[in-house]
Amino acid sequence: MMKSEAEAFYEREADDRFLPTANTRGPWDVGSQHAGPPAALLGLAVEQRPGGRPDMRVARLTYEIMRPVPIQPLTVATRVLRAGRSVELVEAALTPDGGQEVMRVTALLMKTVPDSVPQVSPGRQVPGPGAVPPKAFFPVPWEQGYHTAMEVRFAAGSFLEPGPGTAWMRMRVPLVAGEEITPLSRVLTAADSGNGVSAALDFHRYVFINADLTVSLHRHPEGEWVCLDARTMVDGAGIGLAESALHDEKGPLGRSTQSLYVAPRG
Repeated sequence: MMKSEAEAFYEREADDRFLPTANTRGPWDVGSQHAGPPAALLGLAVEQRPGGRPDMRVARLTYEIMRPVPIQPLTVATRVLRAGRSVELVEAALTPDGGQEVMRVTALLMKTVPDSVPQVSPGRQVPGPGAVPPKAFFPVPWEQGYHTAMEVRFAAGSFLEPGPGTAWMRMRVPLVAGEEITPLSRVLTAADSGNGVSAALDFHRYVFINADLTVSLHRHPEGEWVCLDARTMVDGAGIGLAESALHDEKGPLGRSTQSLYVAPRG
């Protein structure tokens, strides 16, 4: 069962059960989700873990994408692997009804003490979203999906130009219907697009499948816009790496990487 309403990526049916809408649909398979929304859903589970301390903040998330995430009801299972004074390790996993686990995240959280150390971080390094025009996704064979639920503005490159790209992205709809979008959700919904922003080869001729995603954040994100300043490297044997410097309108906030399986289409 899939919800088709356009107001969110998911509807919450229970504390740990979610119904995906058509907004989660990725550009390659009509029955599969783009990895951005489920990554954000797992991140939200980490943020909402029972007994979570307000002074702990996510510093790093490492996702294993075992198989495509279907557009089917999903159950989220969360457990705390380690709860220390300064560091916490949390795991969350997604499983569709009657199926195998499709995606898992291990999240590292660290204790924060505001203004306890000098801040060392550069200011804005890329043009802001207001300075660049919107650009459409590459052609997608269905009307509604991730490509319509996200607004994209390229400061450099585009989805149709192979090579490095710099793209600002903003969610047009909430992650979960009726719930406020968290700053972390905004980053995670966009972060898996780094490979698409900076595809090094023609996507009509080659497939790029990322089996993982790692997001590291040195600063808490602010505002609605997230920027991926991305580039992709590919070895002739068929293994690639996409890496993105992550920004908000204030400046750099972290990095993301994706390990890629690359092969000719067909």
